[in-house]
Amino acid sequence: MEKPTSFAVRIAAAAALFSVHAPAMAGGYYIQEQSAKETGRAYSGDAAAADSAATVFFNPAAMTELEGLNLDANVHAIFVTTNHENRGSFRTVPGSASTPGITGNGGGTPFPQPLVVPSSYASYQVDDRLWLGLAVFSPYGLMAEYDEDFFGRYDSRRSELFTLNVQPSVAYKLSDNVSIGGGVDIQYAKVHLTSAVPGFLPGDPDGFLDVTGDDISMSWNAGIFLKSGALRAGLHYRNEMKHELEGDFVVTGLTGPLAGANVATSVDADLNLPDIATLSLAYDNGGPGRLYATARWYDWSDFEEIRLEPLGLDDAVNTQNYKDSWSVAVGGEYDVSERLTLRTGTMFDATPTQDGFRTTRVPDGDRTWLSAGATYKLTDHMEVNLAYAHIWMESGPITRTETFFDGTPAVFTTDTRSRTGGNIDMVSIGVSSRF
Repeated sequence: MEKPTSFAVRIAAAAALFSVHAPAMAGGYYIQEQSAKETGRAYSGDAAAADSAATVFFNPAAMTELEGLNLDANVHAIFVTTNHENRGSFRTVPGSASTPGITGNGGGTPFPQPLVVPSSYASYQVDDRLWLGLAVFSPYGLMAEYDEDFFGRYDSRRSELFTLNVQPSVAYKLSDNVSIGGGVDIQYAKVHLTSAVPGFLPGDPDGFLDVTGDDISMSWNAGIFLKSGALRAGLHYRNEMKHELEGDFVVTGLTGPLAGANVATSVDADLNLPDIATLSLAYDNGGPGRLYATARWYDWSDFEEIRLEPLGLDDAVNTQNYKDSWSVAVGGEYDVSERLTLRTGTMFDATPTQDGFRTTRVPDGDRTWLSAGATYKLTDHMEVNLAYAHIWMESGPITRTETFFDGTPAVFTTDTRSRTGGNIDMVSIGVSSRF
C-alpha cells in the first residue's frame, strides 16, 4: 500500500493542474480581444479588414494593404459576472456510507473588475513588395479567485494564467491581388493555481494546495490575402503552441491521519494550445459602407486528457474530452463623415467544454456577442477607436468528482455540483497612427 503522502500529492496536484489547462484552452479564455476596431464589429473583419497594424495578429499577409509605418495600441477592460448555485455538492467519509453535504457560499466576486488586456502592433513597408511587422499581445489568460468558504473550493480557489506573446512577422505581395505572410510566435506562459484539500472527516480543517509553473515556447502562424474587385478574403492559420511547464506544488494544513500528506515537490506538465483557422471576407465597393464576415475553427478535440508527471510519483491522468469548437461573426461599418466612422457586429462563439467535464475554474458556455464602436480621426495621421461589447454566456451544469488518497484506507471523494451562468461587458480603446 502506498503512503497517504504520495497519493495526496498525486491526486490533489492533479486536480489543480488538470484545471490549469482548461482555462487556458476554453473558448472564453482564448483572448481574441486584440483590437478596439475589431471589438466594435464583433471580430467579423479579422483576417480581411486590413485597416490597422493589428492585422499583424489577425493575418500578417494583409499588412500589404498598409502604406508606410503603422502603429496600433489597444487596451480592453473586461467585466465578468458569474454565479454559482450549489446543487447538492457532497463528500464521502472514509469507512462510512454517509455523504454529508459540502457547505459554503457562491464564491463571491472571483474576477477582477475589470480585467485589463493590452496589445500593441507595428507594420512597416520596406518597399513595393515587402512588409515587416511586430505584435506584442496576450493570447490566453485568466484571473479568478473564489472566497475561502466557496462550496466549490475543493475544485478551485485561485486560477491565474498569464501569457505574453511576441510575434515578428513578414508579408510579401506576389501580385496586386495576392499576398502571403507569416510570423514566429515566442510565448511565455505562467500558471498559479490553488484549491482546498478536504480534511479526513467533515469537521476537520481543510488543507491547502498551491501550484505554480511556467515555460517559454515557440510556434508559427501564416496567412494569405486575396482581392478581387470589391471583395477581399483572408485565410489565416495559427499553429498549436506546446508548452512544457515546470514548477512546484505545496500541500499544507492537513492534520490528524492526513498530516503526513503535507509536502513540497516539483512537477512537470504539458500545456498544448490549439490550432486555430480563420476565414474572413470583406466587401468594400469604395462607398461609405463596408461589410464583414468571419468563421473560425478551433482544434480542441485533441485535448482528450491531461497527463501530470510529479517527481518520484506515478503519472496522473485526467480525461477532459473537449470537442472542436467554432465561431461565426458578421458586422459592418459606415463613414458618417470624413472623420467619423460607426460600426457594429454580432458573433456566436461555441464552447469546447462538455457536460460532465466542466469545472468551476472554467464556468464556460456558448457565447453570443453584440457590439458597437466608432473611429474618430484626430488628424490625417492619427485616429482613436472606441468600442463596447456585451456577451451573453449560456448557463451549464458542473459535476466534478475528485478522489483523494485512492488505494489507502483513507480514500474518499468530493462531488462539486453546480450550475453556472454569467455575462461579460467589455470596453475597448485604441489609438492608431500612420506615417
